[in-house]
Amino acid sequence: MGRVLSSLVMISLLTVASVGTAQEAKTKPLRAGMVGLTTSHVPAFASLLNDPNAAGPLADVVVTAAVPGGMPDNASGWPRREGYTQKMRELGATIYDSMEEMLPQVDVVMVMSVDGRPHLEYARKAILAGKPVFVDKPMAASLTDVLEMFRLAKEHKIPLFSASSLRYSSGFQRMRNEQPLGKVLGCEAFSPCKYEPHHPDLFWYGIHGVETLFTIMGPGCESVTRTTTEGADLVVGVWRDGRIGSFRGTRAGRHSYGAHVWCEKGNESAGTYEGYKPLVLEICKFFKTGVSPIDPKETIEIFAFMEAADESKRRGGCPVSIEEVIRKAREIHAKAE
Repeated sequence: MGRVLSSLVMISLLTVASVGTAQEAKTKPLRAGMVGLTTSHVPAFASLLNDPNAAGPLADVVVTAAVPGGMPDNASGWPRREGYTQKMRELGATIYDSMEEMLPQVDVVMVMSVDGRPHLEYARKAILAGKPVFVDKPMAASLTDVLEMFRLAKEHKIPLFSASSLRYSSGFQRMRNEQPLGKVLGCEAFSPCKYEPHHPDLFWYGIHGVETLFTIMGPGCESVTRTTTEGADLVVGVWRDGRIGSFRGTRAGRHSYGAHVWCEKGNESAGTYEGYKPLVLEICKFFKTGVSPIDPKETIEIFAFMEAADESKRRGGCPVSIEEVIRKAREIHAKAE
């Protein structure tokens, strides 16, 4: 009888231990690896995630590893790489020389390089390793690379998500999801729009204002027309339901972020930028659920809008269709293969 009781006690202890281990695994934060330590977003995002007092979704992800990466010919990012790498050490991340070394040590990957050119290469390695991927802005330095990233993610069934932090400012989300003044009939979004020689004009910084425009208007843009001067860009899109949305990118005067909307019941400011935290919260939810909060088709359309704006500039301000630039980007990729 004593042996039976001892066995039962042992089984109970093992059961409690295994349940405890399972619960611990369930609540253990996901280990995130960052690649491309050349943007101020690196310490900003990591400080939120690695804060000992992080709560809610922010407590579900911790940055445990990083690869400096980056592009030496990008004067906006490369000089900051060493400082951001040291900051990541201070935040508790292990620094690796390559993604190949880092990938086995993490659960998810954040592609952070301020330069979009290496993003496809970084994302490809993460996808082939089976790791969900968040790609910081700009998602890539070409529409072709954006299309290829989503193709790879779909083929390998790996979650992939990219967004500007402007998307998750509460005012912009409210206009899209709650429509307090009824249906949005038009929008003018604005942001700084400085250029970088290795990127299409709007990809580098205009992405913030363009993503604001699409957050409020939603997808469905058919054609784009651009007017450019030394100090500003004005890009006008016509949506398939007849609505008009525009992006004003500034390079002169005082810069700010925001949008003005025209709705069924009135018109008003849609709000302004609210920092990085709202986006980082969405990244954490994405990593936990494996579901992107944005339909890939919308992200592709955002980059097609910016590519069409470049093409309109090349054609002297003529309208350019979204469908045309997407088709051309796919043809370029097909030829490259």
